[in-house]
Amino acid sequence: MMQLKKYYQWALVAPTSMGIRLTPTAQGQPVDKSHHLLMQATSAESNAVTPAACLGLPVKVLTAFVKDSPIAQFIKDNLRQRNIHWEGPEKEQGGPWGFRHQINFADSGFGVRGPRVWNDRSGEVGRSLSIEDFSTERLYRKEGVQMLHLSGLIAALSPESGQLCLELAGEGRRFETKISFDLNYRASFWQAREEELRKTFRQIASVADILVGNEEDFQLCLGIEGPEAGGKDVASKIESFKGMIRKVKQQYPQVQVFATTLREVVHANRHLWGAILLDGEQWHVIEPRPIEVLDRIGGGDGFVGGLLYGILKGWEAEQYVRFGWAAGALATTLFTDYAQPVDEDQVWSIWNGNARVLR
Repeated sequence: MMQLKKYYQWALVAPTSMGIRLTPTAQGQPVDKSHHLLMQATSAESNAVTPAACLGLPVKVLTAFVKDSPIAQFIKDNLRQRNIHWEGPEKEQGGPWGFRHQINFADSGFGVRGPRVWNDRSGEVGRSLSIEDFSTERLYRKEGVQMLHLSGLIAALSPESGQLCLELAGEGRRFETKISFDLNYRASFWQAREEELRKTFRQIASVADILVGNEEDFQLCLGIEGPEAGGKDVASKIESFKGMIRKVKQQYPQVQVFATTLREVVHANRHLWGAILLDGEQWHVIEPRPIEVLDRIGGGDGFVGGLLYGILKGWEAEQYVRFGWAAGALATTLFTDYAQPVDEDQVWSIWNGNARVLR
């Protein structure tokens, strides 16, 4: 079990670039066939810290906003609703062709039609984030941070945001803050930047205490050989996944917790969902179990969020990997791409397969 200090002002802090997600209000319809879209505030990193925030832990995101933007105000209001604090600069738009918040157009898919997501990130204000935007001395020394969570999306967003992640992680190590890193590979971010980003990701992984990724993430971000991505009968690949994690552990021996999700897509609304976790030398495997999926986007972030919450609470590894599995499953039952548990019991009921009405 990972040892954590008892008190910090912030249990969990994550740098992020906030934006909006637009999805059809007619369930299961593609964006191009829809007339009404639901707007949500989103980012992979804020998705991952939401379970801890909703369950009462003090959580903060480090980000940037476009000054006087109604979208920025919408995002701030949403973060308040999730119990997430924020810190970061308000940057002038610079006219209609200047800064803005990212937009994700998301089709959740339905049945045999898979989901599709279109990212529109030109002019994204979060790409300008740098260490100069924050006081790490105040954050770490005066306030205190129990855990810093980094994602491969913010690390790969721009050279500036990648450097921010490196410096936040380095400063965090100085103050004994635990570092969580979800590799989160995205091919479009890595195009023509493979050498630069692999160096950055390896540097972050070299100071991480918790390392999360799927088979594609470990191979493409860190260059670790592993099983073929995707496909059917993912349960048969568990030993291959373990072998891949052992290789990662050899290169990054300081990491205390390794985790990967297992997902087999039966169709857009039915998946087999599992997980593998290595805590020290102890393996914990959740064989893939069937789950019904309303919207798959955010399931992986939900898993990470539940995992981190359990670690922050000081639970045993068997408990926090199960809680992570169930928080990921919870996220897939919601139109939002983040899990907002009302209490721990709601998450444990999902793990226990108890969907009965609670009166």
